[in-house]
Amino acid sequence: MTSQNIYILAIESSCDDTAAAVLKNDTLLSNIVATQEVHRKYGGVVPELASRAHQQNIVPVIHQAIDEANIDKKDISAIAFTKGPGLMGSLLVGTSFAKSLAMGLSVPLIEVNHMQAHILAHFIAEENFSKPGFPFLALTISGGHTQIVKVSNYFEMEVIGQTIDDAVGEAFDKSAKILGLPYPGGPLIDKYAKTGNHLAFKFTKPKVAGLDFSFSGLKTAVLYFIQKQVRENPNFIEENRDDICASIQYTIVEILMDKLKKAVKQTGIKEIAIGGGVSANSGIRKALYDAEAKYGWKTYVPKFEYTTDNAAMIGIVGYYKYLNNDFCDLSVTAQARYEI
Repeated sequence: MTSQNIYILAIESSCDDTAAAVLKNDTLLSNIVATQEVHRKYGGVVPELASRAHQQNIVPVIHQAIDEANIDKKDISAIAFTKGPGLMGSLLVGTSFAKSLAMGLSVPLIEVNHMQAHILAHFIAEENFSKPGFPFLALTISGGHTQIVKVSNYFEMEVIGQTIDDAVGEAFDKSAKILGLPYPGGPLIDKYAKTGNHLAFKFTKPKVAGLDFSFSGLKTAVLYFIQKQVRENPNFIEENRDDICASIQYTIVEILMDKLKKAVKQTGIKEIAIGGGVSANSGIRKALYDAEAKYGWKTYVPKFEYTTDNAAMIGIVGYYKYLNNDFCDLSVTAQARYEI
């Protein structure tokens, strides 16, 4: 091991995935994720079950990440962990373990904002993936967040638009639940939408001032529409599933793109990066690439493995914070709500 190399062990436990990764500088050496299947039968994440599963998974996941990185624990330069936002019980498991391990290894501890990590995931060194230049706009879309962030540098970020109620991922999942699709339903809506007619059914887009979003009204509109149609035809969902999914997805994508176009116009910034679990949606990706061709934007879409919750993105923030000597002490605590 050469002294100039920085090895970051990263831990992510904000929701229902226990993840650990090792980075050598900005290059990923390992990225391990343990998913929790227990939540499927409940139709959503159960916080108490999530924290218990994290306790079971965290030791083997970290052990595997270090093993696959082919390093020894004594080579670790620092430990980065998700401080928030997320489920408090889940965050506590990762935070407590990170603090204990950092103390045991006598290495620095680095706290990371989960949403900042989704944005900086674009800076993990990857072949055939270019990195956005500063400043750029980041559209962070997940089950818990919907934000437009102006990114001036690695550490200076300003939220210029966000949801005033529900996140876009929740709109996908709740709409899927209304259609009787299993959890998580967002990817299934994307799947069925590919063979459906997005103009088959029209859903009204909410009128929200500025760059903020709203999705609660859309969920209600989908519910009332489906209830009305099923009363008239009990087989309506089965007979029109693909068209319904395509129409819902088209409306959600239009809501996102309308605000993004407005943000580009207001800021003059044409470099656009997306992040978060919902950025894996094919309809959103296509809309961004279409806008790139139409409006002269430069679009940055991360690898699929960096869109959902993962520790690689925590590690890249840890790397840049390490370079900046930005460490925290053992008094640090998890925060369920944690602004960028």
